[in-house]
Amino acid sequence: MDINRINPEELAPAVGFSHAVVASGTPGACPVFVAGQTGTDARGVIVGAGIVEQFARALDNLLVALRAAGAEPDALTSLTVYLTSIAEYRAHAAEIGKVWRDRCGRAYPAMAVVEVARLWDPAAKVELQGAAVR
Repeated sequence: MDINRINPEELAPAVGFSHAVVASGTPGACPVFVAGQTGTDARGVIVGAGIVEQFARALDNLLVALRAAGAEPDALTSLTVYLTSIAEYRAHAAEIGKVWRDRCGRAYPAMAVVEVARLWDPAAKVELQGAAVR
């Protein structure tokens, strides 16, 4: 089996992790694993103070890594959403849902939402981790 680690130049430098990993060499579909993505720009700086802005940027980053691995949004099979405040997420659920539909359509992966005390970057409110099949 071949493991291909993918780190698109459009994303912040991957230090201690890879943005996406594709496993190939087995018959059939190849799994793609996308590292947790926060709402950072290419320099690694969080963009936006609100959860909707951060969710949008984190999703954009996840999709950059996914596409660099050769998969499209409808190939997402699993998504874990880590949040520092589920209450804030729920308060903006309609806006966040629109962000998802604008970028990914209505192809919804298996999903979990987990509240955490804090994320790696103290300014981050949301982190998205995904898996896909291409």
